[in-house]
Amino acid sequence: MDLRGYGGSDKTPRGYDPVTLARDVAGVVKALGERSAVVVGHGWGGYVGWAAAALQPREVTALCAVSAPHPRAMLQALRPWRAGALGHLLAMQVPMLPERRLADPSTGFLRTHLRQWSAPGSPFPDDATVATYQDALRIWPAPHCALEYHRWLVRSRLRSDGRRFNQLMERPVLQPVCSVHGDADPALPADDGRRTSQRVTGPYRHHVLAGAGHFPHEERPAAFTALLLGWLAEVHGT
Repeated sequence: MDLRGYGGSDKTPRGYDPVTLARDVAGVVKALGERSAVVVGHGWGGYVGWAAAALQPREVTALCAVSAPHPRAMLQALRPWRAGALGHLLAMQVPMLPERRLADPSTGFLRTHLRQWSAPGSPFPDDATVATYQDALRIWPAPHCALEYHRWLVRSRLRSDGRRFNQLMERPVLQPVCSVHGDADPALPADDGRRTSQRVTGPYRHHVLAGAGHFPHEERPAAFTALLLGWLAEVHGT
């Protein structure tokens, strides 16, 4: 599914907090006529997946979070000496300038960002992939909506909805969880996945994919797919 504000999803003026986004996931599962689903998410999608697993447990059978530590562990990972994710997050707080950089392909902003967060020597991103991402972000207000995820995370540190979400995420995740990180992720290093295990009481798997940066599913798709299918077989007992 496209998260709220991305791709074909509605680009609403509000609703980019994880509590609302978790309800979006539950709503899609129900709209498909299913009681529950295995949720797989990367980056912000993984962040939302964690929220859905904790706050909408009836609709989430299991969770595969890719390059996305548990939200409470993620805050611990955003330290000043790890400038990759923290620097990117803070740069996105400036009004309008980040939107313009994302929407305008001539800036090279998107290509540079994807390249810097990939593993050294990774074939990702190629020209076709960058063009696909760029086309999606040209649809206004998609760039603004995408950045609302970043801005909520910072604003929430000082707001009651952020404190409430942190309290809600103290609930342990009861479902099976597969946490996947690239061993060369410059934004959220793979060792943060171990801190995540403290938040899970269900069966937990932590996989570090060699030769991948922040985008394991894009950089090493065959290896990632094999890993995911193996885990799904365990979850379903097949």
